[in-house]
Amino acid sequence: MLREDVLKLLKEGEGPQSGEEMSQRLGVSRAAVWKAVSALRDEGYLISSAPNRGYQLEASPDRISAGELAGSLAGCVLGRELICLDTVDSTNSEIKRRALEGAAEGLTVLADQQTAGRGRRGRGFVSPAGKGLYLSVLLRPESALRELLWLTAWTGVAVCDAVEEVCGFRPGIKWTNDIVWNGRKLCGILTELGMEGEGVQPQYVVIGVGINVSQTAEDFGPEVAPLAVSLGEILEHPPRRAELAAALLRSLDTLRAEFPRSRERYLEQYRRDCVTLGKEVRILRGSESWTGVAEEIDEDFQLVVRRSDGRREVVNAGEVSVRGMLGYV
Repeated sequence: MLREDVLKLLKEGEGPQSGEEMSQRLGVSRAAVWKAVSALRDEGYLISSAPNRGYQLEASPDRISAGELAGSLAGCVLGRELICLDTVDSTNSEIKRRALEGAAEGLTVLADQQTAGRGRRGRGFVSPAGKGLYLSVLLRPESALRELLWLTAWTGVAVCDAVEEVCGFRPGIKWTNDIVWNGRKLCGILTELGMEGEGVQPQYVVIGVGINVSQTAEDFGPEVAPLAVSLGEILEHPPRRAELAAALLRSLDTLRAEFPRSRERYLEQYRRDCVTLGKEVRILRGSESWTGVAEEIDEDFQLVVRRSDGRREVVNAGEVSVRGMLGYV
């Protein structure tokens, strides 16, 4: 839409942008530019104007849009096709639908609200409007299945990098896919592989990330509130979601460019970030349940647990559920 193009120019420019110059760059009339500026003001953007100088963006609302993000993703593959929706069932589901239609790597979907946000093992992810950052990206890596199974752990590192960049603190990772702060869940990650052919060859990968930004206990509800936390509960002022989204997409784009050759760097950082290590955990595999101490992250980002009888066992995120017994849930 024209207002998103105008917003992009205002965010990219240094100093006032003349209506005449913007109209020429966008191929529209000055009146159309003025209407777009008026529409942006109605949405909460503070845009000053002066005769013979033009328009200047002074402040922005907490809004996610293509115009908000485009200038921050210059040079990135992720976000080359950027879709921002008011409401969707699940950003992962939307990406999967478009992937099956042939969408190219880099497709990014963000939503202000999810009506059926999903986590691992079919769990729901609370996704109220205007409160969180909900996004998914499409990758088409030419990698072995063993390597693709690392992507969830790599994404955890990328999320921690983005939160640290924008918020000034680094959260931890509860093996394998929860980003936590003081034992409460700040962010969920859902990585899904699309398979095809008799040889079960990976066709695409969808990485979905949901970060709690400004939710309160009331937003989470009585059952979830003791287990979840938002940036707004950690910081005096939570970041703008567009700023956090841009940092996360840049971080994920670095992941895409470095996968899988930078395994050692991501493995080293994952081991530092993982709060599960050294904790007593309960392992659930089918009807079997046992406890042990999480001792190590192995070369494939799997968890090595020492049983009470001294035996060490490697557990795979796809086959077990790990529940922390010392406050990490």
